[in-house]
Amino acid sequence: MSERFLAELSVLGGDFEAHLPRQDSLRGGPIVIEDAVERYALRMVNIEKYFGLVCALKNINLDVGRNEIIGLIGDNGAGKSTIVKILTGVFPPTRGELYIAGQKVDLRTYNVKRAHEHGIETVYQDRSLGEKQVLWRNFFIGREITGRFGFINVKKEKAIVSEIMVNTIGFRGKGITVDSSVKLLSGGERQGVAIGRAMHFEAELIILDEPTAALSLKEVRKVINFVHQIKDGGKACIYISHDIQDVYEISDRFIVMDRGEIVASIVKKDMTLKALDEFLLEYSHGLKDKEES
Repeated sequence: MSERFLAELSVLGGDFEAHLPRQDSLRGGPIVIEDAVERYALRMVNIEKYFGLVCALKNINLDVGRNEIIGLIGDNGAGKSTIVKILTGVFPPTRGELYIAGQKVDLRTYNVKRAHEHGIETVYQDRSLGEKQVLWRNFFIGREITGRFGFINVKKEKAIVSEIMVNTIGFRGKGITVDSSVKLLSGGERQGVAIGRAMHFEAELIILDEPTAALSLKEVRKVINFVHQIKDGGKACIYISHDIQDVYEISDRFIVMDRGEIVASIVKKDMTLKALDEFLLEYSHGLKDKEES
């Protein structure tokens, strides 16, 4: 490891070992679930996922506190997408336990619908909204508000969306209304709508999977501002992006993954952006292999 990186940690009053996973919490040791309802929106305990003989995730122990934003960092193939698919109910883990708001999830019956019921909402890069639908319909697709005869309560849905657009998302211009078509919105505005929808449905955890990919700098700033509103709204969030500068600005803590394992948990106040960037570069150049040899 470079002297410059160690020197920066020393200036911060930090200890490199402190930024690596603890044996008891990140290497498969026992974790006591205590005060989870008050402290954590999410806990993954000893989660593993195999596809045949291939191990995609190994001994994943991940906590996300209430009103905490976690930056999930790692190269392609590190296991980030597999974690997202487990959390969103796309497929179950091979073994391990999952707790949402302190409640243990029955992984045998956990699916996409159950994930929504437990308060897990996801915003993807570009697949979160229907372009040909108007805004108010996009908010309630699959979760429509109906009357006792089963008809959609259009007036109520529009009123809710209008309130969210103004007070949660901050759309105050005359050009965007609840009846605007999604295809007329910019990329940043579309992500804002998706984030506002997730917050409306009382999400315990909002997962943002590369929400700024392929956006202009101006649109990226809009999305960053929307993410800050997630924290202001008291929600928990997992933010996934290859843009380390954006991850650093948004996150309270960084979880670094490599080849299916969590290899570091770093609190933002303990490391500068420069030190984090250098750590990731050195890790990608074989730091893990050197430590194990």
